[in-house]
Amino acid sequence: MIHYNIPETYSHDVVVVGGGISGSMAAIAAGRAGASVLLVERFGFLGGMLTAAGVGPMMTFHAGAEQVIQGLTGELIERLVQKGLSTGHIPDTTGFTYTVTPFDPEGMKREIETMAMDAGVQLLYHTAMAHVETDDAFIKEILLCNKSGLQRSVGRVFVDATGDADVSAMAGVDYIKGRKEDGRAQPMTMKLRLYNVDIPRIRRFIKEHPEEFPRLKGDVSHLDDSPRLSIGGFVETMARARADGNMSIVREDVLFFETNNPGEVIVNTSRITGLDATDALQLTAGEVEGRRQAAEIYTFLKEYIPGFENAIVHSTGPQIGVRSSRQVRGRYTVTREDIVAARKFPDAVVCNGYPIDVHNPSGSGTDAIHLVWGDYYTIPYRSMINDQISNVINVGRGISGDFDAQAAFRTTPGSGAIGHAGGCAAYLAAAGDSNTLNVSVPRLQDLLRSQGAFLPVFEEQVDGTVSATTHQHSAENA
Repeated sequence: MIHYNIPETYSHDVVVVGGGISGSMAAIAAGRAGASVLLVERFGFLGGMLTAAGVGPMMTFHAGAEQVIQGLTGELIERLVQKGLSTGHIPDTTGFTYTVTPFDPEGMKREIETMAMDAGVQLLYHTAMAHVETDDAFIKEILLCNKSGLQRSVGRVFVDATGDADVSAMAGVDYIKGRKEDGRAQPMTMKLRLYNVDIPRIRRFIKEHPEEFPRLKGDVSHLDDSPRLSIGGFVETMARARADGNMSIVREDVLFFETNNPGEVIVNTSRITGLDATDALQLTAGEVEGRRQAAEIYTFLKEYIPGFENAIVHSTGPQIGVRSSRQVRGRYTVTREDIVAARKFPDAVVCNGYPIDVHNPSGSGTDAIHLVWGDYYTIPYRSMINDQISNVINVGRGISGDFDAQAAFRTTPGSGAIGHAGGCAAYLAAAGDSNTLNVSVPRLQDLLRSQGAFLPVFEEQVDGTVSATTHQHSAENA
């Protein structure tokens, strides 16, 4: 046990570590409910991968025509749309899922920050967590490091929104990493943002060469249904570049998305495999390799794909994007079978329609398993808590799930909704005995609905099946 002679610096009901989409929604939810909240973030802004790594667009808020992710994450998009900082939810022209949601990252930084400040959240930027102090299955405090030196933060309940389950791991909670057979995680990606891209010319090329875009299965009729272009393909062009010796990246296609700004795209094509994002040296190696790949992709796009001849680099992600790392062992582990069966748990706190989407940890290929059109699965509260540390709640991509299940709930709309649920649960736990295992699930579900979440009532039957009754929240509670 480590002891520091540092006066207590911060004391709050709820301490959230990590200001990405999940942590931000958790902090806002707890603050709106009435808790005193500290939000610790290592960068100087909120939004995480969306604003710090160039990740975009958000995908998907929908299951068929139904918007199943609403609540605070949905409110964020509505606020951005009102200010012209997002197109809102538009059709996904890659053919992979229902909708994508482009946004302006600078606008998102400001909007999330405004929502947090309005909720009374105390923000602490440029701060890293250095140590977790526990006592008898309880987090007593965390040690922080920033420009002021070392500081202590005491809380009744802690929300682990680090993505990598850093708080839980440091506190001694069991976890898994990577796929079962070899422990390898999904590849990391360095995003590349370009502007001055000729989108109309690219649309024409797609229509003239549908064979290059197998995701569309020969149907390009919906290409113009969306005001922004999302596309994955150019498979023959990429193969030709590889044969020419001009493409070393082990990936089957090019994937990019037009942003909220016409003619600007985010390229999601780099693939950095075999590295552990929880190891500092390996994460550093990933950043270096990611930028090398981004430069190679930029040259390839300009030389091989019509419409990119005059493209200009805006930026690479200030941080590499990480799809998967640690998954805590919670009271319940969401499984691949749960996702495929679109399971509805009685203690559901999130509904999500995004499919299983596994980028091959070893190289080329993506394994996708889609649900029946319009169906959705749920995330149970039990997957966010554990039996080892009683006052910590996990949110975002690091909750308890197996490798394939995590590949479904890891994307940003789902992570935001999980954060919303975790923040409401943290408020309830802090208002009680600080034990997250004692939170009343019906009270938690009602609080989520009062904050606008889409959450039907799921009731377990005598035979063990679950039925759903749609619960429409009133406009004044939205």
